[in-house]
Amino acid sequence: MIPTDNSSGAVGQAITLVECPRDAMQGWPKMIPVSDKVAYLNSLLRVGFDVLDCGSFVSAKAIPQLADTKEVLPQLDCSGSKSKLLAIVANTRGAEEAVAFDELSFLGFPFSISETFQLRNTNKTIAASLQQVEEIQNLCVRSGKALTVYISMGFGNPYGDAYNADVAIHWVEKLVAMGIKTIAMSDTVGIAQAETIDYIFKQLVPAFPDIEIGAHFHASAKDWRMKLDTSFDAGCRRYDTALKGIGGCPMAEDELVGNMATENLANWCKDREIPLGIDMEAFWQAMQIANRIFL
Repeated sequence: MIPTDNSSGAVGQAITLVECPRDAMQGWPKMIPVSDKVAYLNSLLRVGFDVLDCGSFVSAKAIPQLADTKEVLPQLDCSGSKSKLLAIVANTRGAEEAVAFDELSFLGFPFSISETFQLRNTNKTIAASLQQVEEIQNLCVRSGKALTVYISMGFGNPYGDAYNADVAIHWVEKLVAMGIKTIAMSDTVGIAQAETIDYIFKQLVPAFPDIEIGAHFHASAKDWRMKLDTSFDAGCRRYDTALKGIGGCPMAEDELVGNMATENLANWCKDREIPLGIDMEAFWQAMQIANRIFL
């Protein structure tokens, strides 16, 4: 059940909310018309999320659903919305296209610490991808944008590549040294365990007090609450979610694990008396559009 009012009577909010319709749409099997995307994104802009992950500048062959991002962006109405727009890029060429859009405040880059997945996702090695991060970061600085880096497979991977929490922390340290201010630890295939979540955030949050360390969880009905409880108690204050829990990376495993559902986060915040600072009436209206689009 979705809460019908704000999550508490407190003023302000305790967490940063990133709504991810891009993640929901990118693997959707039925092509969504531009008009529906615009209507849905505009409804989400009225909710008051901090960031709206709204599209991507990647290969149309790889992600055909989002090949129309360039058409969608100019039709979005950001007037009166506190939400800032983010788009995903996979290489410098995509970033060069993205920074030309004044509507965007943030670019997002998926940096996998699994060599196998990095090759699958961006057709580049980890070493080559690190070079891309540097180039895109420099481009963002020159263009007045900010770069968010997603640590894909940040809590483990199914491919047999070497992983432990300290490997993830090592890469965060490298990215921070390059000037990255926002990093989202990404549970790309939904396998994060409580012990790993707890360790990573308890290490990273105090070590980098000036860096926003977030969580992009994919979660099932069985473990979403554990992931929120564990990460929040370990210091995480930025969360990526998607209405209805739709999404998953089409470049990952065949059986996708959906995104953390925004309505679950909203109910969890209400239970824990954590203020959200969003318009719940607008939230409900956006949910109705989502119900129509994602049939």
